[in-house]
Amino acid sequence: MASPRSKTLATWLALSLGAFGAHRFYLRGRGDWLAWCCPWPTLIGLIGVWRMRTWGQDDPLSWVLIPLLGLMLCFGMLSAILIGLCPDEVWAQRHRQAVVDTAWAPVFGVILALLLGGTVLMGTIAFGGQKYFEWQQLNAVDTEPPR
Repeated sequence: MASPRSKTLATWLALSLGAFGAHRFYLRGRGDWLAWCCPWPTLIGLIGVWRMRTWGQDDPLSWVLIPLLGLMLCFGMLSAILIGLCPDEVWAQRHRQAVVDTAWAPVFGVILALLLGGTVLMGTIAFGGQKYFEWQQLNAVDTEPPR
């Protein structure tokens, strides 16, 4: 039988390191293939942030890479929300352990995940939209026939 898994710890792991898949490693172990897929897009997105800080906002590759980071951060926040809102009885049955009253700690994690996740999602959509329209404007100027 697997060792008991804390819903509170899983919620806060998803909140803090969910983009890297820490909560999946905690819940499912090192054999979870999806947990191993999480760090790569996050690191690629961080490379996009580094590229933008180094070469400025005109780096088109960073325009593509940074939204990956935003999406992975949203994945972590969504995971924290789903884990934190799981009823204690369902959690105990799913992880084959006795029912433990988790009190308010996962709820505070869910509240924080909603605040951060909404902010990150809106920022990612705004950044992607802005860069898309800048790209359209740049291409419209380049393809305009000479007068």
